[in-house]
Formats: sequence, C-alpha cells, structure tokens
Amino acid sequence: MAVAWLWLGPSTDRLWLDTLIADLLATVTIFVFSRAYRNSSFYDAYWSVIPPLLLFYWWYRSTDVDLLRVWLITVVVMLWAIRLTANWVYAFPGLHHEDWRYPMFKQRAGRFEILADLVAIHLIPTLQVFLAMVPVYVAVTRPGPGLVWLTWIAFVVGLAAVALELVADVQMHRFVAERRSGAAMDRGLWSWSRHPNYFGEFSFWSALALFGIAAAPADWWWLILGALAILAMFLGASIPMMEERSLARRPAYQDVVDRVSRFVPWPPKREKPPSRERASRSV
Repeated sequence: MAVAWLWLGPSTDRLWLDTLIADLLATVTIFVFSRAYRNSSFYDAYWSVIPPLLLFYWWYRSTDVDLLRVWLITVVVMLWAIRLTANWVYAFPGLHHEDWRYPMFKQRAGRFEILADLVAIHLIPTLQVFLAMVPVYVAVTRPGPGLVWLTWIAFVVGLAAVALELVADVQMHRFVAERRSGAAMDRGLWSWSRHPNYFGEFSFWSALALFGIAAAPADWWWLILGALAILAMFLGASIPMMEERSLARRPAYQDVVDRVSRFVPWPPKREKPPSRERASRSV
C-alpha cells in the first residue's frame, strides 16, 4: 500500500507529507497482519526498517543535496538498522512469540483492546519515529553544507551510540545464556546503567537531530522534538514497565536499582559494608 501510494497515488506536493501518508498506510497493513496472526510483534521489525527506507526515498527525490552530509547520515542510519535488525532476528524465537508488553496494553484496554492495539502499539510509535526522522528530511533536502563541524559531531555521536547498543546487546545475550535463576544483570555497561541500550537508542536519535540542526541551525528548537518524544517514551513507559517486571521476577534486581544509574551511564555506587551491629549479631 505504501509503495502504491508513492508511485500511483495522488501527490500532495509536499514530499514529507507523501511519505508520512505512505508510512501510515504501511503501519495499517502491518496492523492487519498483526490482528490476523494475533501477534502485535509483527510491528517490531518495522521500527528498524522504515528509517533507511525514508532516508533513501528522500535522497532519491531530492535534486540538490550536500553529499558529505547525506553520506555520513547514511552510514549512521544503516549501521543502526543492521544492528537492530540483527538483534531482533537473533532474539526472535518465531511468529508465536509476542512482546510481553503488548498483551498487557491490550488487556488493560478492555473492550477498547483493538483501538489500543492500533493506536498505542502501531500508530504512536510510527509517528514518533517519523517525527524523529524529520531532521534527516531537513538534512537531505536542504542545500548547502551548513555547519560542517556539527555534522561531524553528529556522525561521531551516531557511531558511538550504535557501538554502545551493540556492546550492550552482546553483553546481555551472554548473560542470558549463562544466567542463573533469579540473577539480575549488572555486568559491563549494565553496571553503569540499568538500561544502556535505551540510552544508546536515544543517543542515536539525538545524532539525527544534530544532523538536521547542522543543516538548518535556526530550526533547532523543533528539530529536537523527535528525539525528545523518543526519550519521553523510554522514561515514561518502556523503562518503568521493565523495572516493574524485573523487580517482580528477580528479587536481586532491587540491589541493582540501589547501586546502578537508571538511564545515563554513571559509575555505580559502592556496596555498603555491613554495620557493626549486624556484624556482631552474625558472630
């Protein structure tokens, strides 16, 4: 449906609006398959596929681009997409598997379950990702080199973000393979942040915002909105739900909460030595 709209459908004469409509049509198509198979995790793979597709289509439709800026963006976005897709493929056990958060959303919605599935699980994430990709649209379609020094900073931040997520993924996969029952992850990057993968993801979207600001510095105030929307989702929904689940399933996780930063990587707190009173009692 999305491709048909872009190639055969009526044009709005606004490239960003044409692609937004196509994006929403693709999301509705995925929603239909999700309902047919009773598995909303059909949407998960779309998160990592749509950013490079938007980037390439905008590049294809643009006539006057700054090649250096566009190539640097392409490297960052493609590395991010490859890492995220590979991680999803590695951890996905099959079409029978559904992310544990989705049934929770739908169950809480009661009789409005289908609406919650469409809006909360499919449409809102699509709109968030599209908003976070708007700086890329600006960076690709805006002529001129802009702030070249900021473009390079954005590139370095983007590479660092993808590298951080990759390391966090590998460390978590190793922990899961070796994990004892009830154990909580507090190794490597996870000893500095309880959610380094989310911090890396936010850093990636922040890098895209910097690319857009480098192309249009005066528009910085609205080019950061997409990254802030991603941050709000992480801090307001994703992380609290994961924290609640981990505390319920792993009592040892409370110790991790007491010592390790919630989001931003930071040196962990030292474990408190036992008090003299407790030591004397143990003797």
